[in-house]
Amino acid sequence: MWGGRGQWKVGSVGKRRRVAERTSAAKSKRPLALGGMAAAVLGGGAFAVYYVFGGGAVAEVGSAGDAKAVKTGPLSASEVRTAATAFLTAWQGGSPAKAAAATDDSAAAKTALTGFTKDAHVKDVKLTRGKRAGDEVAFSVKGTVAYKGTSKPLAYESSLTVVRARKDGEPVVSWQPSVVHPALAEGDRLVTGEAGTPPVKALDRDGGEMTTKKYPSLGTVLDGLREKFGEKAGGKAGIELRVVRAKAEKGKKKTADKTLLELSEGTPGTVRTTLSPTLQAEAEKRVGATERASVVVMRPSTGEILAVANSNPNFNTAFQGSLAPGSTMKIVSSALLIDKGLASADKVHPCPKYSSYGGWKFQNDDKFEIKNGSFKASFARSCNTAFISQAKKLDDNSLTLEAQQVFGLGMNNWAIGVPTFDGSVPVQSAAPMAASLIGQGGVRMNPLNMASVVSTAKTGVFKQPYLVSPSVDGRALATASRPLSATVRSQLTELLRYTAAYGTAAEAMSGLGPDYGAKTGSAEVDGQEEPNGWFTAWKGDLASAGVVQEGGHGSESAGPIVAALLRAGG
Repeated sequence: MWGGRGQWKVGSVGKRRRVAERTSAAKSKRPLALGGMAAAVLGGGAFAVYYVFGGGAVAEVGSAGDAKAVKTGPLSASEVRTAATAFLTAWQGGSPAKAAAATDDSAAAKTALTGFTKDAHVKDVKLTRGKRAGDEVAFSVKGTVAYKGTSKPLAYESSLTVVRARKDGEPVVSWQPSVVHPALAEGDRLVTGEAGTPPVKALDRDGGEMTTKKYPSLGTVLDGLREKFGEKAGGKAGIELRVVRAKAEKGKKKTADKTLLELSEGTPGTVRTTLSPTLQAEAEKRVGATERASVVVMRPSTGEILAVANSNPNFNTAFQGSLAPGSTMKIVSSALLIDKGLASADKVHPCPKYSSYGGWKFQNDDKFEIKNGSFKASFARSCNTAFISQAKKLDDNSLTLEAQQVFGLGMNNWAIGVPTFDGSVPVQSAAPMAASLIGQGGVRMNPLNMASVVSTAKTGVFKQPYLVSPSVDGRALATASRPLSATVRSQLTELLRYTAAYGTAAEAMSGLGPDYGAKTGSAEVDGQEEPNGWFTAWKGDLASAGVVQEGGHGSESAGPIVAALLRAGG
């Protein structure tokens, strides 16, 4: 796996291939008519009954003495279309139980489809099947949402995937909540009624109104602002169709509910944010041109968040993502090593081709090595073994404590104004502990976390990022228990500046100096052909971090996005 430009574990990970187990099927004799069904006599006296509905057939094969025949192999176009049609026909016909039976999880599907009518109050449903793309079928949904004498048309696009059922290999719909509506995740519900939270009018730092029409990727942020400040901002709720999110797991923050349709408008209250209209527009432009990209811009001196954008408007990866950060984590790890006296910017530091720990063998990209080089040179080139070689001198909880006490990470106590994931640096031992030093193992971050990390490295003090001033509601911001020492801060600044000028970040950061610093990263993920590309940097009193999932090296994917925002804000 990868960290920055360094491969940390021997062996490459490619896409997982599905292997279909092929079995021989019994040859049937001519079918016999049995009322509304058809029966085929099989060898040994077994028989197959084909239940016909929705224009397609679903077969259940069995006998008193023989094992059931299971269909295998790739699905044919006919099987995909037939299964999709059966499901959509039953759903449109108001038969949730029959539609659910055409899926691979009838219990969950029946609950969701029943709720579509009873809780969401959707009637006159019309489902139109679209084009097939392999085993996936797109379809459109039209209907009317009606509640207490108020109604409004509803229309959206969704899709489903057809798979073979485990028990018999017949084609069925793979059940996911997103089949009902693409905004639904596991445990979410569609509900129409009087909204519990009044709407809000969100303003940027200059007083301009922010809408999803103007800033498409801000949908999840606006949802979060409404849930947090709707009642406090003085608005009045209306009647809405909305996604009611599932309860969060213990230790995690609940995702904000999402409004899908307003049947009667409420009266919004007003909430002012710290977002910069100029930087937000630039962030939207940059991530909009790249698939699976997310970015955050903040001000290190105050913690104010100036921009946040995601290519996927349905999930705020920038604030709530939980991804291995690769070599950008080496900022925290370097602070730890310098703190412990295990590294110093200008001192000679080992960077061999390989370094083993806990039974794992780690290596650098292309197995490079730096002989008699400084720690600064290793950091700038993103040498993995420079960090792995020090693992044996650290306690299992060393990195966890550094992350919490200095960088304010991993304590689930940030209060920025909308839901966030505040990073995770779990206590690990042996090889996973070593891997965490290079941003792999169990370490998880998002662009907000890494923008905060580079801000702390720049200023020497953790200042919790925030989107809405704490003066609005009197909430307390998270703090760290200790600042960076003067020595650590000075050396971290030197490492980051050197990397921006001469290391892996130099191309992206060209022309942005001299008050700047940066770190690249990439993190390999099982099942991906390309690693996730990371980049975090500061210029003056601006800091930014971005990730492009499956983007490859961070210097080439996330780097140009972050650098463009630093230029725009300069």
